Amino acid sequence: MENQDNRNREEELDTASEAKAGEADDAVEIPVEDGNLEEEAKAAEEENGGSASENDNEAAQEDDAEDSGSAREGFFRKKKKDKKEEAMKTKIDELEDRVKRQMAEFENFRKRTEKEKAAMFETGARSVIEKILPVVDNFERGLAAVPEEEKESAFVEGMNKIYKQLLTELDNMGVKPIEAVGQEFDPNFHNAVMHVEDENLGENIVAEEFQKGYTYHDTVVRHSMVKVAN
Repeated sequence: MENQDNRNREEELDTASEAKAGEADDAVEIPVEDGNLEEEAKAAEEENGGSASENDNEAAQEDDAEDSGSAREGFFRKKKKDKKEEAMKTKIDELEDRVKRQMAEFENFRKRTEKEKAAMFETGARSVIEKILPVVDNFERGLAAVPEEEKESAFVEGMNKIYKQLLTELDNMGVKPIEAVGQEFDPNFHNAVMHVEDENLGENIVAEEFQKGYTYHDTVVRHSMVKVAN
């Protein structure tokens, strides 16, 4: 009976030893699962946004994209500025051309106005001179009709002074008498109303003046009325 108890005890010890051995074997098999741990770590890194190197690459790409965007934005900004400056320069050129045209038109208008004003003045002056010349003719006729014994009188001397003063003022205005007697007949200055045969005078020479002619600034106001020798 005692032997039987010893045998049973040994069997229990053996069974316990085998159980401990099995637990040891299970403990040794744990390192085999390292591959799974690495895969789980990689998966965790992917879930966290990838590895550090991948994050760095992505950050670098984002920086490059940002730099590229800034360069593109700067290019378009410069292009827009160039277009604006070109448009402004074109506008300035147009305004300068318009100002030059207006200045040229104004200068032409000024010259034309001065020319018209001068022409109007000349026309007005000629009209006044034409009205004064008959007065001069009457002075000459009256003084020529004065008898010799009365030419020294105060009245005749006064009339003669007025006549000379009138001629002086006309001369200052540019009114000049046309020379006629003894000059060759010129239809531009003389108006022949008579012809005479005179051997003492050359052909086509003015023999006598009936009415004195005048010019105003080298323009004939009144032709001389003359008699011409054939």
